[in-house]
Amino acid sequence: MTADSVTRLSCVAIVPAGGSGARFRSAAPKQYSVIAGKTVLEHTLIALQKCAAIERIFVNVQHDDAHAEAVIANHANVTLLRSAGSTRAETVQNALNGISKLVRRDAWVLVHDAARPCVSTGDLNRLISQAGAHLVGGLLASPVSDTLKRANADGEVTETVPREGIWRAQTPQMFRYETLAHALASSPDVTDEAQAIEALGMSPLLVAGSARNIKITLPEDAELAAYYFSLAEQP
Repeated sequence: MTADSVTRLSCVAIVPAGGSGARFRSAAPKQYSVIAGKTVLEHTLIALQKCAAIERIFVNVQHDDAHAEAVIANHANVTLLRSAGSTRAETVQNALNGISKLVRRDAWVLVHDAARPCVSTGDLNRLISQAGAHLVGGLLASPVSDTLKRANADGEVTETVPREGIWRAQTPQMFRYETLAHALASSPDVTDEAQAIEALGMSPLLVAGSARNIKITLPEDAELAAYYFSLAEQP
């Protein structure tokens, strides 16, 4: 596929999948662990493919990844990239560089964690609708409801942190291609795309997402995801 043979894309998803998932304590990276009969990555791709607005999904893995090819083989509109870096920001930046001839400069790019397989179609559509109408773009997030404590080096409470106005960031995070590429190039040490956008002096929109949109980090997260999938299968 080349820029000459197709119309440039206007809404795409990037799935950074180059991490090792050390905290998940498994032989393979967590995105290839199996939950409810499918790998985490496959569940994630299925969820993204249910959103009609996303024209193509780009999965970026390490150059020597031996698992991804089989996972995406049966999924239309999914392209594998092998340019993942040592950080999330580098992986996303490399993916943006790799698809530069395929997308419009003002294309919307949704960056979604490979390990968030439970994102709903409703959340995706709401993000695209609300963030797409915003000048900057935005991200799925959920308001913090727990009481927050700040700790010292010994694990002792030093203060209670007000939770008003505090949100827990989720993904996808959705921004214009050119803006996102510039933001990540300017702030390569960020932990998510919204932070890079903020560093440019912009204010992304927070779009309320479901608490079910969990990120699988620990083994117990996989158990919770399996429970959510079982609910979805019930008549």
